[in-house]
Amino acid sequence: MKVYSGSDIRNVAVVGHNDTGKTTLVSQLLFDAGALTRQGRVEDGTTVTDFDPDEIERKHSISAALAFAEWKDTKINLIDTPGFGIFVMEARGALRVADAAAVVVSGVTGVEVTTEKVWKFAEEYALPRILIVNKMDRDRASAARTLEALQKKFGKNVVPIQLPIGEEKDFSGIVDLVAMKAYRYHADGSGKFDAIDIPAELKADADAWRERLIEKVAEGDDTLMERFFEQGGLSQEELLDGLRREVAHHQIYPVLFTSASHNMGGHAVLDAFVSMLPSAAEAKTIEGKDRKGETITFDRRPEAFPGALVFKTFSDPFSGRVSLFRIYSGTLQSDHAYWNTARDHEERVGKLQVLQGKQQIPVPELRAGDIGAVAKLKDTFTGDTLAAKDHAIVFEHIRYPEAAIAFAVEPKARGDEDKLGAAIHRIIEEDPTIKFARDEQTKEFLISGQGQLHVEIVVAKLKKKYNVDVVLHPPKVPYRETITKPADAHGRHKKQSGGHGQFADCKITMEPLPRGADFEFVDEIFGGAIPRQYIPAVEKGIQDARVKGYLAGFPVVDFRVRLKDGQYHDVDSSEMAFKIAGSLAFQQAMELARPTLLEPIMHVDITAPSEYVGDIMGDLNSRRGRVEGVDAEEETQVVHARVPLAEMLTYGSTLRSITQGRGSFHMEYSHYEEVPKQLQEKIITESKKAKEAQAAAHAH
Repeated sequence: MKVYSGSDIRNVAVVGHNDTGKTTLVSQLLFDAGALTRQGRVEDGTTVTDFDPDEIERKHSISAALAFAEWKDTKINLIDTPGFGIFVMEARGALRVADAAAVVVSGVTGVEVTTEKVWKFAEEYALPRILIVNKMDRDRASAARTLEALQKKFGKNVVPIQLPIGEEKDFSGIVDLVAMKAYRYHADGSGKFDAIDIPAELKADADAWRERLIEKVAEGDDTLMERFFEQGGLSQEELLDGLRREVAHHQIYPVLFTSASHNMGGHAVLDAFVSMLPSAAEAKTIEGKDRKGETITFDRRPEAFPGALVFKTFSDPFSGRVSLFRIYSGTLQSDHAYWNTARDHEERVGKLQVLQGKQQIPVPELRAGDIGAVAKLKDTFTGDTLAAKDHAIVFEHIRYPEAAIAFAVEPKARGDEDKLGAAIHRIIEEDPTIKFARDEQTKEFLISGQGQLHVEIVVAKLKKKYNVDVVLHPPKVPYRETITKPADAHGRHKKQSGGHGQFADCKITMEPLPRGADFEFVDEIFGGAIPRQYIPAVEKGIQDARVKGYLAGFPVVDFRVRLKDGQYHDVDSSEMAFKIAGSLAFQQAMELARPTLLEPIMHVDITAPSEYVGDIMGDLNSRRGRVEGVDAEEETQVVHARVPLAEMLTYGSTLRSITQGRGSFHMEYSHYEEVPKQLQEKIITESKKAKEAQAAAHAH
């Protein structure tokens, strides 16, 4: 395998909505470039970049995967990404390390939800974009309609550099508007083609579109503009040079047409990647930080200090954990030690590899601009930087979004908790958008993800890969209890049996505190009514009792206890006796202090296109939500609201159906407030039932 330098490398993230044929397109390009002996098919589970058993079974990508094609002395690194909304962060991670985006749209459905999302990400990273209209062979495919939708959504910089010959089942080739040549593809899927004259019925269209293309290119350069007026046009070389420059400056987004499943248009896509996209050596610089946290730019030459960002991790049944990285500076060598700047320790890097899907091809070194992989790194994870110890640079990775949905998870087999924890941590290494934690109050293990399907895929993985069978439940809401008025109470514990008895007596006043104050204990004992050594025991008794709750078994919060008076016995009093007296006083005070239930209220921000805002607000009202304001951004609006957590457990799927998948939300804890009276009874009854069921299960 030849080692390439940055000037001969193109890093392209293949992004777009699900079911636009991205994985098939990557397969087509690899086959056309001679990297494969036959083109893989998603239906048969034979594509290079969908190699995970789950992807093969579900027939769609779940995770970003890497492959490469060698074309015209250039190495094209292709990162194939999933198009489902719940896995969109995979596309974002790929765009973070790519130098250009190939945005794939279907000639039938045009611009869809994820098309808009990945376009925004590419804009954020200031990446040049090429648009590939795939599936031109399908029923209802239309170049004119798709082009119109693309220009309407992304502006007049969307410009075709090809026209399709035929549409639907008649799609047979393309007209190249730069070279003014036409290519008709063989119908056998070989990717072979014949150069032909531009069909007569397309000649007028081709001339008109070429004229527009030349004008658009000339607009960006005064010299070309003069040439254009002097010569009445541009030479092919001038056009290509100008086109390359305008693509790099985001002034033109070229559009190409393909049918990946019939292997038509592949060679032209490879040509466009090589001739129109910036090389890894000239792509825009991403910044890093030095040890002091100051921003530094770095040297893209292979002779500079090494610096590489680990952007993805996956686990391979044979070689264990595989880390994918992009080298931004210097050269990485096999069997060499580098410094993990994020965790501040040395990491021994073994054999470097380039990946063709899951196939690992060893290489002695990789230079600035390339993307590679290494297996079995001890302590390096997604988002870490590998660099030289004496030149410790840190590259910033993407921030992962908050989880949108959580489930309580328990292993089917008793004693599998440790196994479950270890397996989920392995899955999180591959997918940092999954979160796993134990809720201190409800004692449940919670697994959270971007949607129900996301969590279900994790459950399937746990079973298949790690042999851990689990059950999912909706998580319990961490309700709390509190009091609404002050109360005086008396706790007396007296037991007489042969020998020592037990005696303790205490009087307390309990009073409400503001929300969030939790618990205060004030010792107001005078004149030794209770000896000093027993006072902590009274507090301990109250603390133990408040955690168990009074109304429905939820912790009691936001109250103060004043210990006012008490009695003791020289012989029969003990810490244990005062602990019991404290808990009895607490129980009596709760009866008198008008207890009530509190629920967590979440601060929710919902982002969606303007046309759905009315429905979103209506739905929030039905969830006892309070809308606090709406901010308008370009075509989207952000609704700010406070909503009880109990009403938000399944919100993700509702929002998806209201907004046809175009809305997203972020939720964080805000405060606790009282549960409406009519709901309290229901929660208390359910809680008691659950306790009885648990007790019955333990009895068996």
